This record gives sequence, structure tokens and C-alpha cells, in this order.
Amino acid sequence: MIEPGVMRLVEGSPNPIGNIDQLFLLQGEGITTPVARIDGADLIPARAGPGHLRIFHFNDLHNHLTDLSGPTKGTRRFSQMVKRVRDARALGDPMLFLSIGDDHTGTMLDELVGWSEDAFTLDPSYRAYSGGGIDATVLGNHEFDRGSALLARGIRADAQFPVLSANVHGSQHLKPGQDYIPGAIAIVQGLRIGLIGLTTHVETRVGQVSDPTLAVASPVRVLENILPALAPLVDVVLIMSHCGYGDGAHKSGKAAAIRDIGEADFSLAQAAGMITKTPVLVLGAHTHTRLNEDGLDAANILNGVPIFQTECNGQFLGEIEVRFDSGGWEIEKACLHKVKPLNPAVGASHTYAAHYEQDGDVDLTFDKDVVAPILAKVETALKVKIADVDTNALTFQTAVLERYSNESALMNFICDAIVARLKSLGHDVDFALMNGATIQSGIEPGALSAGDWFNVMPYADEVFIMQVTARQLMDMLQSNAKRLLRKDEFSQTDHTGFLARGFLHTSREIRYRINPGVTAAQADVQDITFKGAPLADQTFNVIMSTYLALGGFGERWNGLPICGGVPGDLAGYDLRDMPSHNTSLVFRDEVGAQMRELGTLNDTNANARDGRLKIIGQGT
Repeated sequence: MIEPGVMRLVEGSPNPIGNIDQLFLLQGEGITTPVARIDGADLIPARAGPGHLRIFHFNDLHNHLTDLSGPTKGTRRFSQMVKRVRDARALGDPMLFLSIGDDHTGTMLDELVGWSEDAFTLDPSYRAYSGGGIDATVLGNHEFDRGSALLARGIRADAQFPVLSANVHGSQHLKPGQDYIPGAIAIVQGLRIGLIGLTTHVETRVGQVSDPTLAVASPVRVLENILPALAPLVDVVLIMSHCGYGDGAHKSGKAAAIRDIGEADFSLAQAAGMITKTPVLVLGAHTHTRLNEDGLDAANILNGVPIFQTECNGQFLGEIEVRFDSGGWEIEKACLHKVKPLNPAVGASHTYAAHYEQDGDVDLTFDKDVVAPILAKVETALKVKIADVDTNALTFQTAVLERYSNESALMNFICDAIVARLKSLGHDVDFALMNGATIQSGIEPGALSAGDWFNVMPYADEVFIMQVTARQLMDMLQSNAKRLLRKDEFSQTDHTGFLARGFLHTSREIRYRINPGVTAAQADVQDITFKGAPLADQTFNVIMSTYLALGGFGERWNGLPICGGVPGDLAGYDLRDMPSHNTSLVFRDEVGAQMRELGTLNDTNANARDGRLKIIGQGT
């Protein structure tokens, strides 16, 4: 047991095919009190003198090792990254290859992790990272989507590199100091590199029944506790921050409007610059922001601390080169290398060959030996046909674009489908509620495969049944009215992207109207009915997702002010204290099963835009 205020360095085992010569793991915690000393500091060698370090980094890969579907299907994203890093390593330069979290949730490769420990096959990202030479990663919020027990299983089975987070604590399944550590010191060709991992405290799934004591502390407070003790031992500190670009209410990356990210990279950089003169870099993630594409932008330097990020889903690999000498340090290079999409029509002799993936861009041995066996385990499942689609009602263009602003045929269809499915399984349910941001793409005409359907609903949500009174439902719908993307906001808001408002859609049993009013604060609901009758003094069994049952996090079904650009500091309704039951059914899979029952989706059974929601003054 390490006493409060003390941390300890113990020698660990770096990834055997990575870039670290010696690895020292930081043990103990910096959450409750400042760290007064670090035992084992005598293990760290003296500074080697002038030198330089190359850092290759990416974030929010979300298991996009390879594009499994769509127009760029077959693009070997991670294998391209590995090729570039290994080519650079052959030059003999000291380097690190780092992931900044959200390694999970986004493709059908997630299904290899399973939904229970008994169903676990492998952790695809961690296995590929181990084989590709990743030196470290940090816990992102989506690492917890399937629960901390499965996360621990994946780390133990497949991570041959340290997993970091200094502010995650209290888990009943993840063992601090074993499954994950707060930080580390890496020795690379004599350079001493400090690593501190930090996880967003706003959007990480805490409060789950499977791990009720899991918590995430303030990243700034934890950094202030640890950095003063760590910085004197190293030549440079890399803050591996899965907290987001910006601070508090901020818009960048995937956010279509202002989004609450809490304490994030701006605060971390400001704090670090006040604490130490040791060089500090913030390697960021979470907001899917593209930074420093063609050189370090002065706007991304706060208090002398530069901030970096590489967007998401394997679109870019970041590269930074830092040089140290007796006079100080400087960033000599900062850029993003675009990962090339595959186009089978563009071969090596084509005029535009340089813009598209060719075999020479890929580490073919790694791809064959490491990635291909992982893909083979899901290849059959990807091709399974869910249904035939003979309608344009559910496409991205006709349905998904309305998910924040109006009635949506696709959202209606999914809500209706989950109600029908649960009733067929014997569950006593009355209606369903679902947030618009759950949907990431549309259902296009033709054969709908399991891979296509996964892309529509990529999030790891289970089915909850909540007990909701009529009065609570009215209050929820009043909150929902204030979340509407209003007509006067369309020109300022890219509603094709992520909008963190938590706007809910309903199954056919619930019908109502929204009067938007002059401002969001004045928005009002009218004429709510359940199965055609006005609400009475009754309690409903309502289907929701895990995400909503836990309070919607950044989408604010937790009593905090509604975000996503809604003005007025309007408190969101709090869903968390409602009686609930986790059915352990996977939301996406049960809707898929209902579509299999239908066989063909057509204008009769799937064009569900039936006027259940009407927006006064918007032509409905």
C-alpha cells in the first residue's frame, strides 16, 4: 500500500516491438492529494544531453483498423500508420508511437469484445496495437461502453503496452497499477519522456450497475497534483489527454454546435505552463479536432504548451519532432499525414495513384499477420443480410438530417421496431424514447447487411426499461422542446454532424406538438396523447438506451444545463433517478432482429413519418 502523497516508479516491460528502451511505471494515486515525492526516482538515468524526439500519434480510432464497408471499403488505415512509423524507425531516430484513446466503439470489430466475459473473443484494437508497436494508450470515454469488466479482460488479453489514466478510479474490475497506471517514464535512446494519461470527466460512463463506484476525477486537479513531482525527473512531459480541444462549453471537431466538454486541453495547458519549465506537450483527443495539419498553429499554444490532435477514425497520423539542447527546446516539425483511401479503380500506374492507397503505403507483413486474422473473425458476420430495403424513406438525406429538428422517419421506425421486438419477447412496455445523435447514417435502398446496419447504430447501448409517470413524461417532453434545432439556427449549424442536445424521438404511441416560441426558453409542448388519449394519472414502462438511462452525459438528461448551443442556461431534465431495469438486450441487435422479421423494408412498413411530432410554424 502506497501512502497518500507518495508515488512509486517500478520498472515495467515495454511493448517488445515498440520504441521504448526502458519503461518505468508510475504507481499510486494523485487524486486525493498533491504528490510530495516519487520513490524510485533513482532508477531514472541522468539526462543524456542534446537530442531530438519524433512522436507519432493518433486518437479516436474507434476500431477503424480497416474500412469494413462503404465507398472506401478495404482501406488499411492502421497498417498504413504502422508502415510510416516503421520506415521512420529504420532511420534510427528516437521515437514514440502513441494512441490517445477511444480505441473502441465504431465498427463491427467491437463485436469481438462481446457483451459478457464469457462471450469475449479478443480486443481487436489492443491486439493490433501490440503487433503494430504502439508504446502506450490512454483510457477514453468509449473504452467503458461495454463495461469495465470487459475492458479489463481486453487489456489483460491483448495490451502489451501500458494503458494510462491518472484520474479514473474506484472501479471494481479495473485494477490500478496493473490494468492501468496514472503515468510512466519512457527511456528512448537516453531521452527521458514523462507520460501522464487523463480521461474526460464529462462523458465517461460512470454510474453503471456493473461498476457503481467507477468515477473520474477532475483532470486539472490531478495534473496539478502529479506534474510538479514528475516533471523534474524527465526531459519532456507528454500529457495524453482524452479530454477534448477547448474548455467548458466549446465548439470544435465533430461538434455541430457548442458542446460541454468540462475541463479539457486549454485548462491542462494553462495549468502545466504555470507548474513547470520542463517542456510539456498536450496530445489530445475526444473532440475529433484536426489540429496543426501543415505546421504548429500559434493558436494551439497556450501558456507555452502546444496542443495537438488528429481528428478521428484513422483519417490522419500526427507527427511531431521536438529538439532539445542546452538553450532550451523547440517544435521542429508538426504535421498530419493523411491516411490514403482505397479506390480499386486507381492502380499504381494511374495519374492519381499518389492520392490513393497502394501496396507500397501499407506494411503488408503486419497487415497479413496481425490485422487479417482479426478481420477474418468478423468477415462472415459483416455479410449477413438483415433485410432488403425497397424505400427511400430511411436514407441519410430523407431521414437522418431531421434527427435534431423535426419528425424523422428513421428515428420513428427504430422506436417502433424496438417496441414491437420487446413485446414479442414478452416484455411489458408502452413506448420508446431515443435520442437523435444515436443515428450516424441512413438505411439506403438495396440489401442491408449487418455491417451496414452497424454503421447506422454504432454505439454500444443496451435496452433499459424505465418507469415514468405521466407528470414526468410531460416534463421530459417540455425539456425536449427546448432542445429542438430551431429553424433560425439551420444556417449556422451543420446538422449533418454531431449535435449534443439530446433531442428525443418517440414510438407511435406518443403524439404531441411543439410550439418553438421566440426563444428556446419559451418552447412549449401541446396536445400530448398516449394511444390517442390525453395523458391520465398513469405510469409507463418506457424503453430507453443505456446512454439515456445514465443521464445522457454531454447531452444533458442529467439536470445540468442543456448544451449543444441552446442559450439561456436551461436545466435539462434528470432521468437518472427513475426506476429502471437493464434487460441486457443490445439495442442495435434487437432492432436488427425485428427488421429480419419484416424481411423487406418498404413504404408501407417503414415509412413511419406519420405526424406523431408536429412543429408549429415549420410546415408540419
